[in-house]
Amino acid sequence: MKVKLKGLKKVHIDGEFIKLDSLLKFSAIASTGGEAKYLISSGDVVVDKEVCTQRGRKIRPGSIIEVGENMLLVKAHDKV
Repeated sequence: MKVKLKGLKKVHIDGEFIKLDSLLKFSAIASTGGEAKYLISSGDVVVDKEVCTQRGRKIRPGSIIEVGENMLLVKAHDKV
């Protein structure tokens, strides 16, 4: 059974993981690394239903990231 999450944005990544601060910049949640660092250190980022303050945390496909009203679902990039 698939769960449909309202307002969910899918983010496709290459490789096994992406660091949390890089994901926030890549997905345009944060416009700079400093902004990403601030969001993470202030406790505004939730990874898989747990507040995360580690900006270097490895985010893998299947993870759900919440920042305010923004929700990201990390997916593996389809290989051709």
